[in-house]
Amino acid sequence: METGFAAPLLDFFKRGEVTQDVKMLAAQGALAPRALEQLGLLALLVNDPDPEIASTAEKTLQAISKDALAAFLARADAPTELRTFFAARGIEPAAAASDSEAPLIDTSPTEDEVEDDKDDEGTALQRLQKLNVPQKVQRATKGSREERAILIRDPNKMIAMAVLSSPKLTTSEIEAFARAGNVGEDCLRVIAKTRAWMKNYNVVSALTRTPKTPVAISMNLLSRLSEKDLRNLSTDRNVADVLRVTARKKLVLSKGE
Repeated sequence: METGFAAPLLDFFKRGEVTQDVKMLAAQGALAPRALEQLGLLALLVNDPDPEIASTAEKTLQAISKDALAAFLARADAPTELRTFFAARGIEPAAAASDSEAPLIDTSPTEDEVEDDKDDEGTALQRLQKLNVPQKVQRATKGSREERAILIRDPNKMIAMAVLSSPKLTTSEIEAFARAGNVGEDCLRVIAKTRAWMKNYNVVSALTRTPKTPVAISMNLLSRLSEKDLRNLSTDRNVADVLRVTARKKLVLSKGE
């Protein structure tokens, strides 16, 4: 789905890199990222080879209000593949679009929500250590800022990617992830290909300075850097030699113009 937002969870499901328990969670409507990604997951899972998962996803889709679906399909960012999928089910875009990012159905157990400004890393870590993988995936999409800061570093790629599907995620968090040296390369790739986040100069600058960012991505971002940041990059021993040398050449060329 081509949108301004990342859909890392959906990409994981499409690649088949998801365990059955997490699939079932999504099929039940209990894994609830933003509406666009949730509907993509359900549309995918109704054709799952596991008949129990497929039938569960179908029941969840049937439980969603047709009016809510029609309002979603009227959005400018509603993918053509989803419009086609629901048109085959007799649901066309409404006259007025919904601007809500909230999931269209959420069957996850009601939990005590942790306010972002009342959480800290110590208590968040203790809370997360008690959870299994499906529960961590849920917290990644619905949890607090501190939980996201911990889970983005999880060795389980699906959990880390689920953080990037959270509708609560802020641009300042993306900046922090891009600067961090312990965020996985796959997460950095998702950030780099998400237009909504790459409109922020601080995210662009942070990605070029992070050693884990794939060199090809960093090289493509050099043209967007200010002279000051190019100068800093040209002497930064933590980045790849080719990046440092190219930044130096760009500075020389800019002075010759």
